[in-house]
Amino acid sequence: MKQSNSNVVFLIALIVALGGLLMGFDASVISGVVGFIEEEFELTKLQLGWSVASLTLTSTLAMMVAGPLSDRFGRRAVLRVAAILYAISAIASALAPDFVSLVIARMIGGFGVGASLILAPLYIAEISPKELRGRLVSFNQLNIVIGISLAFFSNYWILQLGKSDASWIADLGIDKHNWRWMLGLETLPAILYFFGLFLVPRSPRWLIMNGQEEEAQKVMARVAGNERALEELDRIKKNIQDDEGKDKASIGELFRPALKLVLSIGIVVAILQQITGINSVFFYAPMIFEQSGLGTDASFMQAILVGLVNLGFTVLAILFIDKLGRKPLLIGGVAGIVISMFVLSYGFKSATFNLKSEDITSLALEADLSTVEGQVYTSADAFKSAVEPLVAADIWEEKSQDIINSAIELNTFLILTAILAFVASFAISIGPVMWVLFSELFPNRIRGIAISFVGLINSAVSFTVQWVFPWELEVLGSSTTFLIYGIFALAGLIFIIRVVPETKGRSLEELEKLLVKKD
Repeated sequence: MKQSNSNVVFLIALIVALGGLLMGFDASVISGVVGFIEEEFELTKLQLGWSVASLTLTSTLAMMVAGPLSDRFGRRAVLRVAAILYAISAIASALAPDFVSLVIARMIGGFGVGASLILAPLYIAEISPKELRGRLVSFNQLNIVIGISLAFFSNYWILQLGKSDASWIADLGIDKHNWRWMLGLETLPAILYFFGLFLVPRSPRWLIMNGQEEEAQKVMARVAGNERALEELDRIKKNIQDDEGKDKASIGELFRPALKLVLSIGIVVAILQQITGINSVFFYAPMIFEQSGLGTDASFMQAILVGLVNLGFTVLAILFIDKLGRKPLLIGGVAGIVISMFVLSYGFKSATFNLKSEDITSLALEADLSTVEGQVYTSADAFKSAVEPLVAADIWEEKSQDIINSAIELNTFLILTAILAFVASFAISIGPVMWVLFSELFPNRIRGIAISFVGLINSAVSFTVQWVFPWELEVLGSSTTFLIYGIFALAGLIFIIRVVPETKGRSLEELEKLLVKKD
């Protein structure tokens, strides 16, 4: 392939992969918002969880319909709609007058997330020459991780801007409404994405499916060169003809006895990726760090570290997945998750609580706390039992978490190290490896519907984890919550060691013979 042609296809993939960046940004920007909206809208913990998880709910629905809609209207057209939905969601979230309005705005963005998650890699795969396809499709996943990191960074940047004495900061309301600016900032890349898509040609596969072979040839000539265009178009037409000659696979086929092993692996891996709590860390990072006794500024800064570690180890996973293999990465990474979660549980379990005079002064509780001042409590429950009767009920309901955060004393270095180790372990293993496994485990005939099925399970578990996490922290406590995640990870590690096969270096046909038994 000529250098000029490779530059063209790289630029096209770069523009389309902005959908992945927006997806990562939109999903993670809420991490900096939860503390502010909980206070402003007086939310319960389950309401707070719903404000985070609602986006995942609608993104799951969008994933189910994005493919058929793109077959009818085109990949590029549906991605443009996704860009519009991102912008509408950002603006509506920033202006939301109440909790319900905020949730509706976030759910609108969820439709954009689901569509871009499915269609951006699909489009890139359809327009890329085969020798560049793997690298360019992986670029979308990398952009998702970059989007997550940008969300953490922009949240911290806006938080710092709000402390400036500059008049324009006050005029724009960044000081008083910083969380609204965190959410609204996404409007700019969403608009950029919308107009950038006008520079992107329509998918050649979609054009051929709709009888527009002349335009399809022009597109392929642009990205692959004239010599390769006819060859690629012939391959596409043959694949389409082969697909038309086959009966469509049904959901019932997944439950044939012959597919019991691959379906079991798919379901367990789909659940494991989310049940270990990765989105609890991504979407509630500042909340977790504040519970470690860090201030707001420090907790937002630590969240940036989470994003950077996630980015770095995702790159390593892309580099090593074909060299080391899928199973070694999974075993090493999930073992790291187990250790990290058990260390987190221990770190929070060993915390003590000591309310000092300066803490009492800064909290301004208007209560006589002399009987508990300077006393050391070895558990959160004992501390709550001692302090709650001394504080007015309405004040305790509003400031209980602030009181606990002020009094907690633990090894913050241990907590930070464990969280970063967890993120690193996830990013180099089950995060990216899951999708590679899904593309290899299932037979060709049912691969599409099988991936949709296990992807739906993955999203459902993700939604549940995000929703109940604030409630878990309040009712079960940090130590028990992370212990539960660790136990799930340990069970998953045993399953991976005993059941999951190594797929590296094997053709899809070889894997089908190995894993799919005869009925």
